[in-house]
Amino acid sequence: MRWDVIGLVIGWTLRIFALPLAVVGAYSVYADGWEFAIRTYAIALVIAILASQWLFSKASSYEVGSRVRDREAFAAVALGWPPVVLLGAIPFWLGGMFYGPFEFMANEATFFEILSGALHAWFESMSGFTTTGASVIDQSTSPVCSGEFDGDCVGSQKRSLLLWRSLSQWIGGMGVIMLGLLIFSKALGGGMALARAELTGPTVSNLSTTLEGTARKLWAIYICLTIIQGLVLYQFTEMGSFDALNYALTTMPSGGFATSDMGIMVFDDTLIESIIMVFMLLTCINFSLLFFGISGRWGEVWKDEELRTYLLILVVAWLAMAFNLSRATEYSLAESIRHSLFQAISISSTGYSSANFSEWPVFSQFVLLLLMIIGASAGSTGGGLKVLRIRIAFELAKREVIRIIQPKKVIAIRFNENVVDESRIWIILGMVSSWMVLVTISMLTISFLEPNLSLTDVSSVSISLLGNTGPGLGSFGPADAASTWADLSPLSMFASTILMWLGRLELLTVLVLLHPRTWAGSN
Repeated sequence: MRWDVIGLVIGWTLRIFALPLAVVGAYSVYADGWEFAIRTYAIALVIAILASQWLFSKASSYEVGSRVRDREAFAAVALGWPPVVLLGAIPFWLGGMFYGPFEFMANEATFFEILSGALHAWFESMSGFTTTGASVIDQSTSPVCSGEFDGDCVGSQKRSLLLWRSLSQWIGGMGVIMLGLLIFSKALGGGMALARAELTGPTVSNLSTTLEGTARKLWAIYICLTIIQGLVLYQFTEMGSFDALNYALTTMPSGGFATSDMGIMVFDDTLIESIIMVFMLLTCINFSLLFFGISGRWGEVWKDEELRTYLLILVVAWLAMAFNLSRATEYSLAESIRHSLFQAISISSTGYSSANFSEWPVFSQFVLLLLMIIGASAGSTGGGLKVLRIRIAFELAKREVIRIIQPKKVIAIRFNENVVDESRIWIILGMVSSWMVLVTISMLTISFLEPNLSLTDVSSVSISLLGNTGPGLGSFGPADAASTWADLSPLSMFASTILMWLGRLELLTVLVLLHPRTWAGSN
């Protein structure tokens, strides 16, 4: 293992991370004053710059012309996320979103409370950068809304902290490494290995003759869609500029953080929900297909089997839930159609809620649980196992059944009219089986640590964390005032952050670190 290479990649990552932190810090000077901005953002910014410089100095002997091998790429991507999350948590802790050292010095918090505040800040930051969207901001965790407070806890936080919270999801949606590909491809080579390791987020397709060109096009699409959504929400709805910006920043990465306790439900506006639905749907589609559509290559878009499968699943789930809600609830037919469509798209994307689906009939909740597992398209910012993997796993199962009936028949698995290589099939099968094993371990762990939770709570929490979808069912679903994850024990909360990390890197990137051969040798 070449540690200088890993250090160089992480160093570039931290240097890139410092830029959005500085931008929000500058906004905080305007919104909150110099004192708050310096104590909240300057410390994290200085640490990021010094840490990146130290890593660069340790890698000074590294030859730029060398290539980053798969082993270093996977290790660098997996190990690069925790320091980013840690630095991202500092503003939440020092800025008073959770109990921190400044509350302790003012005798407004105990030592145990500031330790708990550090864990809450870590959870919120991990949830942001992994685009999970689970939150622990409530009366029990935030000094802003403690005691007899009876208002909007999230909405009462400093605006710069809410902006940083939303921006963390926007950065995480495409991935910090994907952002750095523009630099990596020139600075140290091996950008394709890094791109393969950064599995979640838009995949690297042949959109350009160079990796740098591909990264530029993917980021251009991502930025343009974010700007368009923000402008549309601001111009054509009653949303203010701050809300429109934040919802644009958290929709495109399939994140789900909101600017109020009730999220989208606080608006109760069909137009707002419709606009957000359109952009949520776009986030669930492979970004390469979006590029083809923008380029006028619609034939390549419509022939994509994964897209057609995803849309079919979406429509079937929508109609099934709409029929179920219209029969089993007090919703009118129009309300059933509206809310079931919104949740069908949202559950594999942002996790926004237009209604309290925890009170929906069991059938509709089960459909939502299946959608959480399936997720969105590969190469999108959506969560879950991804439709591509589910589809190929289904074709593999079908092939094995046919082989039992006709042992001598040779059957190739095809996708988009191309034969899928057997090695890729086994990677997908390994991914699916690893996901199932980890979900099982997660359910056993959480049910042991949290004996008061129901089976619905435990199963939906585990699937939500590994799929980075955000909302759960039961106690962890939406309510009249947003439910948070703050009731989890400290051990369960920390374990949840590990599951988010595993899910964001789609398991295999992290599991590679556990293999002894990953660390063997230096050549």
